[in-house]
Amino acid sequence: MTVSLEQLRRCHFAVDLGAARTRVYVKGMGLVVDQPSVAAVNTRTGALIAVGEFAEKMTGRTPEYIRVVRPISGGTVVDIEMAQRMLRHLLGDKVRRMLRRKPRLRAAACAPHDADPLAQRATIETLVGLGARRVELVDTLIAAAVGCGLPVERPEATMILVCGAAATQVAVLSLGSIVRAERMPVGGESVDHAIVQHLRHEHELMLPSQAVRPLQLALSENGLTPQGPTSTEIHGRDVATGLARSVQVDTAAVRDAIQTPLTAVLDGIGKVLRDCPPDLVADLADRGMVMVGGSALLPGFDQLLRQATGMPVHIAERPDVCAVQGIGAMLEGRIEPLVLGPRSS
Repeated sequence: MTVSLEQLRRCHFAVDLGAARTRVYVKGMGLVVDQPSVAAVNTRTGALIAVGEFAEKMTGRTPEYIRVVRPISGGTVVDIEMAQRMLRHLLGDKVRRMLRRKPRLRAAACAPHDADPLAQRATIETLVGLGARRVELVDTLIAAAVGCGLPVERPEATMILVCGAAATQVAVLSLGSIVRAERMPVGGESVDHAIVQHLRHEHELMLPSQAVRPLQLALSENGLTPQGPTSTEIHGRDVATGLARSVQVDTAAVRDAIQTPLTAVLDGIGKVLRDCPPDLVADLADRGMVMVGGSALLPGFDQLLRQATGMPVHIAERPDVCAVQGIGAMLEGRIEPLVLGPRSS
């Protein structure tokens, strides 16, 4: 997945295919698409009914002949044809016509660190189906680091934590390359699942699929820390009777329930730091790490990492769009490579 900045400058648009959201950056126009990676299909006719936010609102509320699908899972395209149809609708006729006028359309796409060849091929095939003649793949870690303004091209350590919906990636970068990196198969969805299972087992309450995120936000700014509220009221459906019911949930118990996925993230960070050269780790003691990705906004997550690692932890200004903004900056030519001049005698 080694691609030069010169190759990226020739690209006309870039795509970040995330498990939760799909984002498209068009050269000269900026970010034109930022929508959930969801599509609703009529199973009788095969027609696409809705995509993006409207399709996400339909989750769990459709009749049997309408199916809500997610063609992207864990940063990997699992249904190429549906991903292409979803992207066409998200881009709209105007943008697609503009892209079709390019004589040799080139595209760039974010790819998870250490993505296997099959996953890379699925991403390429998806964009080729949109008319791209050539597709360049950029490591999500590097794109996100560029997007949040880290000096990745300098000979000093920068650490980034990409908190996605299906996976979390952590890396130490120096001189424009990844020195050490680790990908953990846990993310925001794992936290959501842990909360849903806790409510089902402890309170016999089934939570609607779209009510997990509001529950996390209800835990306030210090939600994952002992300084947060002691309890909060949750509405759901009783497992036994099927009737609507409200319960008071102990937030300390919720914190315990989500410790398993969060511990996996801490283990990955520890492994990367153990494998890093000592000089780079010394840099990180002062600079710390930067969190990007939608799950970086999980209340109290940064404070938890700060306490566990003893390092400064910062959340990027717009963590959810850092990766696509970074790859967009490369397309626009705003990133200059480090040039080492000849030594003077």
